[in-house]
Amino acid sequence: MSALHVVVLAAGKGSRMHSARAKVLQTLCGKPMLWHVLDAAAKLQPDQIHVVYGHLGEQVRANVARWPNPYASGLHWVLQAKQGGTGDALAHAMPHIPDGARVLVLYGDSPALSDATLQRLVAQPGFAALIAQVAQPGSLGRVTLETRERDGTRVEIITRITEAKDADAQTLALQTVNTGLLIGDASELRRHLASLKPNNSQLELYLTDVFAASAAEQHPAQAVLCADEYEGFGANDAWELAQLERYLQQRLVRALCQQGLRVADPQRVDIRGSVSHGRDVDVDVNVIFEGNNVVGDDVSIGPFTRIKDCNLGAGTVVLGHCDLDGVVTTGPCKIGPFARLRPGTELAEGVHIGNFVETKKARLGKASKANHLSYLGDAEIGAGVNIGAGTITCNYDGVNKFQTTIEDGVFVGSNSSLVAPITLGKNATIGAGSTLSKDAPANQLTVARSKATSVPGWTRPLKK
Repeated sequence: MSALHVVVLAAGKGSRMHSARAKVLQTLCGKPMLWHVLDAAAKLQPDQIHVVYGHLGEQVRANVARWPNPYASGLHWVLQAKQGGTGDALAHAMPHIPDGARVLVLYGDSPALSDATLQRLVAQPGFAALIAQVAQPGSLGRVTLETRERDGTRVEIITRITEAKDADAQTLALQTVNTGLLIGDASELRRHLASLKPNNSQLELYLTDVFAASAAEQHPAQAVLCADEYEGFGANDAWELAQLERYLQQRLVRALCQQGLRVADPQRVDIRGSVSHGRDVDVDVNVIFEGNNVVGDDVSIGPFTRIKDCNLGAGTVVLGHCDLDGVVTTGPCKIGPFARLRPGTELAEGVHIGNFVETKKARLGKASKANHLSYLGDAEIGAGVNIGAGTITCNYDGVNKFQTTIEDGVFVGSNSSLVAPITLGKNATIGAGSTLSKDAPANQLTVARSKATSVPGWTRPLKK
């Protein structure tokens, strides 16, 4: 079997994005477009992935250094210092590819290609290209096709691809368009690239001219049709980027629904990472999933909620307007509404976290509750604990963080400040309004309030 080399063209300016960020780094579904393309390439397990970069090249390389894939460290970077067209871009990569290899050309701004379509393209034995049928081709290159017999089968072959800027009226009327993605033998591509001329309105070397040259040698490229018109294309401006986002989101949500996830409105759920879910999971409107999430059976997620890098145990209920980041629940819990749970939060079975409660690096034991207006940071909280409204753990002195330990059965009265490091012993009761800086003994009431003072003769200031 021939070696497979993937060339990703990612050197373009993308000036229509009006952005200081490289075009291929514009974000779709929570990650750069280029990452989507590299993910698709890596699934093919090629012998080498070459990335042709140019405009804002160091920005592109620095971004891809964070691409979480084993192939990241083995990418071969090819600099196209001056943009001279797609043919010139591929020509820069070819010296690094042996003659006996197969070459798959992808584009860094075409992130919607499905695995199934890419596999069909790669499976073609000779020269092949991906095409699409669209109702409004606009500025896309037009494809001229012929039907021929090949090995007893009627196939569509490409005789010519014409860029829209160079097409006559008859060619512009065609609705078969070029996606730019192709596969062929390295030796053939190398030969055709060497003969390209900048005979066009852009004065560039067009990779699309390779198709006419191949047809002239009686070795035309076979056409592979996209499953739908969107998957072979990218985004040239912010509007097209938004449309592509909606397309990809619908595809992701549809796949989850086919696995049993119930969503109130597919148009109002965003997947910006991965979601693994159990049975009978309900997701309300305007929910965002980021990072990697595991959602257990019978979980319910309310509206206007963000779930990032969470593992929600079976039966967990998340009410509306919550922000959960790095949260683990180990059984049925109730969270929200309007709760913010930050990384390191772990909730045991039966825990209640209510409105306007924030937690960070806090572990709450079975059936503990913090129902209102509290901050719990760097806290180890036992089972059956009640945290009164307005309670805060004072865990930061401006430089260092300190631990608060609250043992089983503790009752903390409203509006209490616990100055860490501090321990509240088992079944301790803390009087409302207390500011504690020393440990509270078990099984006792502890109150820490300053003496109330009244000032005789004081008058409220009046507005002049």
